[in-house]
Amino acid sequence: MTILNTTVELVFGFFSLLILTKLLGKRQISQITPFDFISSLILGELVGNAIYDKDVKIWSIFYAVILWVVLIFIIELLTQKFRKTRTVLEGNPSIVIRNGEIDRQQLKRNKLDTDELQNLLRQKNVFSLREVEFAILETNGSISVLKKPEYGTPTNKDLNIPIKPVYLPVAFISDGCVDEGNLKKAGLTREWLDQQLKSQSISDPKEVMYAEWKQDEGLFISKKKKD
Repeated sequence: MTILNTTVELVFGFFSLLILTKLLGKRQISQITPFDFISSLILGELVGNAIYDKDVKIWSIFYAVILWVVLIFIIELLTQKFRKTRTVLEGNPSIVIRNGEIDRQQLKRNKLDTDELQNLLRQKNVFSLREVEFAILETNGSISVLKKPEYGTPTNKDLNIPIKPVYLPVAFISDGCVDEGNLKKAGLTREWLDQQLKSQSISDPKEVMYAEWKQDEGLFISKKKKD
């Protein structure tokens, strides 16, 4: 009976978290603030601890999860409607490098040292502080960098290169399976794909690890390696 109850509560808790995570939106995972991080931890703890507590019933789990999500929704609405609440609940970005100079006060306020700052900059492919004009520490802990003009990447406009249209690549084959839906969206057929594969001496899509199509570049195929 204990195993059955645990199974039921675990399945119920799993799907409750799954559904509620979808309702809360992608912001709970990406662009996460300290408040979002804490709320996500507590939401998981509410379900996790309740599942293995014999005195807690399934409806108690449901009530606890619903109440916590309602509180999160209220906080989200407050931050959307009233700008002043964002500073308290979400925090403000901090300019840690201004006009090429490190702001030591901002580093100290955000409990950040120069080694950690360099680590964050390297994650943005910036390996020297001399390249940075401005660096902003975002509320989710990431850093945004504006390089000095002499270190900036030239654009097509800077180089007077004609601007070409941009196309998204579309996956046609993944791990040997053909995506018929993507083929149809691209206005192509399975017969066309088979012909393209045969032209590269591929008789079966199962021989392909990955294949994508791009309107301006055609079909790219990566074959599976033989064991």
